[in-house]
Amino acid sequence: MLTPDDATIREILTNPGTVAVVGWSPNPDRPSHGVAAFLGAHGWRVIPVNPGQAGRPYGSDKVYASVRDIPAGAGVTMVDVFRQSDAVPALVDEALEALPDLKVVWMQLGVIHEEAAEKARGKGITVVQDRCPVIEMRRLGL
Repeated sequence: MLTPDDATIREILTNPGTVAVVGWSPNPDRPSHGVAAFLGAHGWRVIPVNPGQAGRPYGSDKVYASVRDIPAGAGVTMVDVFRQSDAVPALVDEALEALPDLKVVWMQLGVIHEEAAEKARGKGITVVQDRCPVIEMRRLGL
């Protein structure tokens, strides 16, 4: 498993853009909710993705059913994945097709899929697996 070095992770996390949080939960006790809130508080525009919550308001935006449903002009630069590892290949395919500004696929703790990661890397996308951006920001003192 290729893991970006600390300099690359620092670069990703200190240049906030728009992040699609796939598997976002409205439950404040869920990690996906907390990570989305943390990233939002650190300058990221957060677009939640959860088919069961689609259409629900979220800040000045709304929850989308899939990354394919996010408007083309949203400028999503990172996808943060809170899904099982076996869901990653289809998600990567969808993100590569639907998100023209995509630069990073970030897979949360316990989420690893090397074949999907290689496919994304082959398209010039940086891939982080089995890491949490909140933990990484704290670890790097960001």
